[in-house]
Amino acid sequence: MYLIIVGCGKVGFYLCKDMLSRGHEVTVVDKRPEKVTEARERVGNVIFEGDGCDPAMLEKLGVRRAEVLVAATGDDEDNLVVCHVGRHLNPGIRTVGRVNNPKNESTFRKLGLNAVVNSSELLAHMIEHEFSTGDLVPLISLRRCGLDMVEVTVAKGSPAAGKLIQDVKLPDRCTLVSILRSGSVVTPRGDVSLIPGDEIIAVIGPEEEKDLQQLLVRDNRGSEIRGPVSMENERGRKFGKVFKK
Repeated sequence: MYLIIVGCGKVGFYLCKDMLSRGHEVTVVDKRPEKVTEARERVGNVIFEGDGCDPAMLEKLGVRRAEVLVAATGDDEDNLVVCHVGRHLNPGIRTVGRVNNPKNESTFRKLGLNAVVNSSELLAHMIEHEFSTGDLVPLISLRRCGLDMVEVTVAKGSPAAGKLIQDVKLPDRCTLVSILRSGSVVTPRGDVSLIPGDEIIAVIGPEEEKDLQQLLVRDNRGSEIRGPVSMENERGRKFGKVFKK
């Protein structure tokens, strides 16, 4: 796969290194001479000096044959221009835009970028994931289908503990993806029992997360299994959600 990265700050540079290590063809462009010089010393001649907003520069880098265009500068306006120009030159290219100001995310999405990376949201999500002590932990938000991927541990005494999956009434819009049990991955077939301590990976609608928590975490009397209180997001909802802007 050939991808062009516009912006050689930390985000663009480390993305370049990672994609090169995976065997992809990568070209990076940045208009700051000092960044170009520094990056070339570390990864070689895949770094070019120039303005990624300039159609002529993108043409020179081979945008018409590129499969992915990543706008990773620290300026949201530049990132929008890069993606717009790139798509004009190559309608089939997949565009990825970095959003520095969360208030601009909706604008990026309205303009039809294939992927929008909100730096502050990713950081907030990472903090929730790494430090949440709640019962249900967010993994990723699947925006296009309005679902979340979450992780929840089956608690002893919960309604589903000890039952076969086929005998458990799961919430609407909930699919069990996998079960992590004693270091192994178990396929969640109907004839598999849910054992206390199982870590369940599920895809579920945001409105149904509370129902899943009650099914796998709360005891049969409806009282919540004792444990630390989970983090609250900006709107005050509990048990870990990706922050909304």
